[in-house]
Amino acid sequence: MKLEDLEKKLIAVARANPPGDHVPPFFEKRIMALISARPVHDLWAAWAKGLWYAAAPCVAVMLLFSAWAFFQPAPQKPAIPLAQQLDNTLLAAVDQDNNDSTW
Repeated sequence: MKLEDLEKKLIAVARANPPGDHVPPFFEKRIMALISARPVHDLWAAWAKGLWYAAAPCVAVMLLFSAWAFFQPAPQKPAIPLAQQLDNTLLAAVDQDNNDSTW
């Protein structure tokens, strides 16, 4: 069924059945006033509220990790410097090929 046909049928039924007198006076005005008095949902306010609720747990986690990092013993210096370890790691494949060819 087309939407236009349905609309015409509904309007015809509504015209055939006029509203009764049992509706309280100014009922429509009171309902419309209640609808217009409802606050508009503010999406930015909802986000701000959620972020404020998340701020306290984030601060707690930050303090926990800060304390953990503060009380950790100082790391020992490696026997091989970091730059040398990086070179050894990156050039391991090249060094392995050179060692295989000499055997």
